[in-house]
Amino acid sequence: MGAVGTSARRRGVPWLVLGLWIVALVAMSPFAAKLADVQRDRAVDYLPASADSTQVAKIEERLPGGEATEMVVVYHRDAGLTSADKAAAAAQIERIAGEHKLTGEPQGVPSRDGTTLMYPIASTEPGTDEEARDLLVNDVRDVAQGSDGLSVEVGGAGALATDASEVYNSLDGPLLYTTAAVVALLLIIIYRSPFLWLVPLAVAGLADYLSMGVAYGLNQGFGTSVSGQSSGIMTILVFGAGTDYALLLVSRYREELRRIERPYDAMVAALKGCGPAVLASSGTVAAGLLCLLAADLNSSRGMGPLGTVGVLCALVAMLTLLPAVLVLLGRRVFWPLVPRFGSTPKARRSLFTAMGSSAGRRPLTVLAGGAVLLGALALGTLGLPGNLKQEDSFTSKPDAVAAMETLAAAYPERGTQPISVITPEDRAEATLASIRDTRGVDSAQEGRTGDGWTEISVLATAAPQSAGETATIEALRDRLEGSYVGGASAEQLDLKDTNARDRLVVVPIVLLSVLLILVVLLRSLVAPLILVAAVVAVWAAALGIGGLVFEPLFGFEGTDPGLGLLSFVFLVALGVDYGIFLMHRMREECLNGAEPASAALTALRTTGGVIASAGLVLAATFAVLTNMPLVQLVELGFVIAVGVLLDTFLVRTYLVTSASVALKRKVWWPGPLSRKPEPPVPPKEPERVAVSAN
Repeated sequence: MGAVGTSARRRGVPWLVLGLWIVALVAMSPFAAKLADVQRDRAVDYLPASADSTQVAKIEERLPGGEATEMVVVYHRDAGLTSADKAAAAAQIERIAGEHKLTGEPQGVPSRDGTTLMYPIASTEPGTDEEARDLLVNDVRDVAQGSDGLSVEVGGAGALATDASEVYNSLDGPLLYTTAAVVALLLIIIYRSPFLWLVPLAVAGLADYLSMGVAYGLNQGFGTSVSGQSSGIMTILVFGAGTDYALLLVSRYREELRRIERPYDAMVAALKGCGPAVLASSGTVAAGLLCLLAADLNSSRGMGPLGTVGVLCALVAMLTLLPAVLVLLGRRVFWPLVPRFGSTPKARRSLFTAMGSSAGRRPLTVLAGGAVLLGALALGTLGLPGNLKQEDSFTSKPDAVAAMETLAAAYPERGTQPISVITPEDRAEATLASIRDTRGVDSAQEGRTGDGWTEISVLATAAPQSAGETATIEALRDRLEGSYVGGASAEQLDLKDTNARDRLVVVPIVLLSVLLILVVLLRSLVAPLILVAAVVAVWAAALGIGGLVFEPLFGFEGTDPGLGLLSFVFLVALGVDYGIFLMHRMREECLNGAEPASAALTALRTTGGVIASAGLVLAATFAVLTNMPLVQLVELGFVIAVGVLLDTFLVRTYLVTSASVALKRKVWWPGPLSRKPEPPVPPKEPERVAVSAN
């Protein structure tokens, strides 16, 4: 009966797991489908929580009519505007005013050289509804049309937000399909099987669907912000991290199938062997990402929980659904390279054996050479371009950016993008006078009043996002006590300042949390310090490579202010991931009696191929972002992909291994493995007891 019961359990458990997953996916289906509905890409969803510009955006929502959508309709003719051009422009603006509720009467502002005429307009019709805003902007663009050499462009904060929203909304499909295609191609190459690659890919897809449902639940239950950037990163993490865990599990499962006859028992052994490392690595990634909750920037703080959801959903799927499906499919899923019971894999000298041999012969030389190389690459950070401007955020120029460039060329003597000031209603007149008396201010006009606040629109004499306009914004903030200064340019200034603050706060928290987890896992202090130092060096080198190519090769005019922080969090968390795989196997060998140097080389030989495959997949998934139409996503994807490759093929294989060989048992200090085991004491012979004849 015992054998029959065991056999029934072997057959029943995988089917039970599969059934539970079907129930969970059906239950999550209504919520996953709603994630796109709660995705928000307004300025306030990215801005710092405590910044002036955020307060301005929030108060403007409470003013009569709600949040205003600001636009600038730009008419331009290289040879100079004709009277017919001006009449056509006036007629079109009149039609727009008749079809939409505008705040104030639009007034045309001609340029000094007579080539350009701009009409600043604003409407409270859409309020905070992004779809209504996009409809308004597109309606204005449909009406404002040029002909016979007259160009018409619609810019301003509202038009720029619409163009950005269209880009973010277009990411979901292409990002998912491209990521899945890249992962599928790499899995086919790695597994060399026409069937096996489908299993982890399908499981990763289901994990992504599950993560969408959980992310929607977090939004509804805790108000977690969901943006196009954070949801896209969540998908990348599900496929990247999930495939990494699958590679590790399948590799161990293949080993156990040669040793154990029944697939169920082989899978149990595989889970016992690699499960702790996978759990620890995913926990480290999740802990690192959750440190983003300490950030003041809304977009960074919202990315922490969503990234964690992606990693944990991938973990659950790869440790439950993937094993169940593999067991049900049996050995045949590996065809044509089926691991037969009792067989021995062909012995061949691998690349990682050769790498380990070179690191083992001259560990200090390898370590010093690698450190010098990473340090030299890190110097490239000095070549990073300045902060990214709004008009430089797109890889292809949308209409709003073209309008901004036209305005900058035609109106060099004045600002063309309003600065918004929100002041207490009872101090509006005094605030208005103080604004007009501020150096760098061209004009100021009182706008809406409500809920105890008054809105004032200010134009600077300097061009948008220039050093002169930045000085004007800072001067206004210094002078206007009790008031808030916002608008598109102020938002960019607050993003830069808050990212600098977040780096000082979040980076130490990430390092400390990751270090503590490694200390507990590895029962050592030296080994965790080596791993943390290695991933920090990788981050600096990857960012340095970005500094060498962003402007000269990619033509980017600036660097996203959040690149340093986000790339640090991802590279530290994901880089330590691979270190755990290597060190966990090294510790396992030491516990089995191997000397540390021998254990390091054995760990590299046995896990090097899996870690390399996992690194290639993870780097490829983040490299998908370099094909996206937003510069900040391209930069982030490039730095993380390069960092993962450096970590996989240089740091993990050479530097960590050579450091372990050089330090010998000291790498496990102060744990018990750092002490040389005492030789076993031979058992004492039993004392002879004399027995009397009586």
